[in-house]
Amino acid sequence: MPNIGTKLRELRLRRKLGVRELADRSGVSHSTISLIERDKISPSVDTLNAILDALGITLIVFFSDLRSELSYRPFYRASDFVEIGDGNKISYRMLGLNHPNRQLLVCHEAYGVGAGAEQPITHAAQEAGVIIKGEIELMVDGEAQILRRGDGFYFDSRLPHRYRNVGNESCEIISAVTPPTY
Repeated sequence: MPNIGTKLRELRLRRKLGVRELADRSGVSHSTISLIERDKISPSVDTLNAILDALGITLIVFFSDLRSELSYRPFYRASDFVEIGDGNKISYRMLGLNHPNRQLLVCHEAYGVGAGAEQPITHAAQEAGVIIKGEIELMVDGEAQILRRGDGFYFDSRLPHRYRNVGNESCEIISAVTPPTY
């Protein structure tokens, strides 16, 4: 399976869009899109969703080639989670990609020190999660809080939001988004 950056670039070029035009349509900076396409950074789920929405494609379709290779089962080992990030500074390990009629996106997220979004994004969903290691700065609708192990969040994703690891160790989160963006 091609990496996310390569697939995004192919989609953008097929639609005859420049990076700046895609940035205007998605609300994601052109420099961020360029870095993602060159696999210099991994997009957050929210950032990827905003870019794909501007390209007229859903996350489910974007990852459909991987999804079709998997068969459904109700139990998942850690090795069965599907990495939808780059696995480096930001990792999004998704549970249940192959579940039929999935109504929920569940991820084990990991943010390296300093990792996170530059700009807030929005999408039509609700997000919730619990920090299981480290700390994360979560900004929702202009209000920022530092959440630590055991803390949680639940908000309407239509509000501008972003995540950023401001601690001195990696941060891990178990999160859920509904409706699913993948």
